Amino acid sequence: QVQLVASGGGLVQSGGSLRLSCAASGTIFSINDMGWYRQAPGRERELVATITSGGSTNYADSVKGRFTISRDNAKNTVYVQMNSLKPEDTAVYYCYARGRRARFTLDMDYWGKGTLVTVSS
Repeated sequence: QVQLVASGGGLVQSGGSLRLSCAASGTIFSINDMGWYRQAPGRERELVATITSGGSTNYADSVKGRFTISRDNAKNTVYVQMNSLKPEDTAVYYCYARGRRARFTLDMDYWGKGTLVTVSS
């Protein structure tokens, strides 16, 4: 199995910053995309940012210019630096990875349990 463990959530004031981390562990042959999604109360889960193994990034329009995603391939870890946080960024943030456990298997999607980010106004 592949486990994703996220950390770094918490309570921050509007305009503040937080850095989330997520480490993948277990039986891993390779990981392609990693990233973050979030789900606010009463809303559907939405993309925050993703990053490929080669470093190409994709961001939701709502976080462009404020959030920066990065990863350490050697550690199978993905980060997101969140600056200029707004109350509307309040959500449970879920770590995501797409990879395979063995050479000749299909890619699968893996999810972490989520970490709560609360931005007070």
